[in-house]
Amino acid sequence: MAKTANITIRIDPETKTSAEQLFSSFGITVTDAISIFLHKSIMEGGLPFEVKQPRFNAETEAAIEEARGIIAGKIPAKRYGSVRDLFNELDKEITAEL
Repeated sequence: MAKTANITIRIDPETKTSAEQLFSSFGITVTDAISIFLHKSIMEGGLPFEVKQPRFNAETEAAIEEARGIIAGKIPAKRYGSVRDLFNELDKEITAEL
């Protein structure tokens, strides 16, 4: 079947260049890759991959929750009188972890 329909998309140049490099290593163009994606989506009846939220380790999850709590005003943010005070506290935390 002849290709008779056009799809126009906008994407940042870095992503386009990276995709072109990746797909050229398979011997196909970005257009070919998009066509494969669309055909596979039709065959699957949806996206041909699982869509998930990013997963983080426990320490990162805790930091995210702490930041959300600070933003919401549920957790008071630490304040320091100077940059030196901040670094002194960080040094203490690092020493305690060792």
